[in-house]
Amino acid sequence: MDARWWAVVVLAALPSLGAGGETSEALPESWTQLWFFRFLVNAAGYASFMVPGYLMVQYFRRKNYLETGRGLCFPLVKTCVFGNEPKASDEVPLTSRTEPAETTPTWQALKLLFCAAGLQVSYLTWGVLQERVMTRSYGATATSPGERFTDSQFLVLMNRVLALIVAGLYCVLCKQPRHGAPMYRYSFASLSNVLSSWCQYEALKFVSFPTQVLAKASKVIPVMLMGKLVSRRSYEHWEYLTAGLISIGVSMFLLSSGPEPRSSPATTLSGLILLAGYIAFDSFTSNWQDALFAYKMSSVQMMFGVNLFSCLFTVGSLLEQGALLEGTRFMGRHSEFAAHALLLSICSACGQLFIFYTIGQFGAAIFTIIMTLRQAFAILLSCLLYGHTVTVVGGLGVAVVFAALLLRVYARGRLKQRGKKAVPVESPVQKV
Repeated sequence: MDARWWAVVVLAALPSLGAGGETSEALPESWTQLWFFRFLVNAAGYASFMVPGYLMVQYFRRKNYLETGRGLCFPLVKTCVFGNEPKASDEVPLTSRTEPAETTPTWQALKLLFCAAGLQVSYLTWGVLQERVMTRSYGATATSPGERFTDSQFLVLMNRVLALIVAGLYCVLCKQPRHGAPMYRYSFASLSNVLSSWCQYEALKFVSFPTQVLAKASKVIPVMLMGKLVSRRSYEHWEYLTAGLISIGVSMFLLSSGPEPRSSPATTLSGLILLAGYIAFDSFTSNWQDALFAYKMSSVQMMFGVNLFSCLFTVGSLLEQGALLEGTRFMGRHSEFAAHALLLSICSACGQLFIFYTIGQFGAAIFTIIMTLRQAFAILLSCLLYGHTVTVVGGLGVAVVFAALLLRVYARGRLKQRGKKAVPVESPVQKV
């Protein structure tokens, strides 16, 4: 049974399963270019850091290093392995939703408009650039088709480096709570975040951007299934209703999609597996971050810690594969790609800061509405710019999905007003 499943996965990794039967053009230059092989190589590179690090953490804990350790390395080991217990005098209240001193309706409306515009501009630009980088060629001329950028891990590195710099500057310039979490605990969220981002970028080689957006929107369905099967959690009737509407809307879109242009690959089994990987890794990231917030850290400290390990993992893996230099050379050959990658990273980092500010000022419900509308706008913008074909039935399916998402937000708000326990809101720290 296991052998048959492995055979299915390996066959799914072959781009020859793409649309239109264009097998000869879809085949990679060598088997080393298969996404499944690259995933295994990347995972092996991350393991070369995670496994020794985990063994060192266990060694220091067994040795009771916190009581017996001395020397220059003691502060570093204490911070990385054991953390620091914050003192009462050092604790700084976390950013929460508080009413400002000036609460005029006009001022609040302007701030809401600022937050909505910032989130929409950041993530709509990010989505457009993401599709441009992963699905279009650079350096094309009348005599040359140009070349495509294929290393998703290099793109993840660029995003994480800039996010790390932005979070670090914010922590230095603005007072933060005294950090108490052991640094090594960030590595688990970092690993899953890097893998989810890699799957997200890689999936665009096999599925259209609207399909990817709808897959993200339907993430609530596997989350509910896991909660029911694993945690024996019970759900309200409206939750089953909205989950059913989402599944119906997604099915309508996928089953009625028109033919894709040659430059935009149609949905394949490879793309679906990568999207499933993205959802699984991203769900783990959110849950692990929720657990880390028990250390009473700020969202920006979380952003810094996760991106720090993400940079270490991706740099190390790229160096082991010899791909860091190749990615740099690609940037040197194509200045347009360098500009796109830089702007992509800026949008990613700024978008995270807008997330924190919006939730702090207006709460998670308003933020969810803004981001739901952003997903709908992203599909529309992608269709306009890149020529994706959406039939009437497919468009109706998209409308059903986002209507169901907005219904979830409304129902959750009503439950909160009545004092009932609402469905936990997903941690928004790492969205891209």
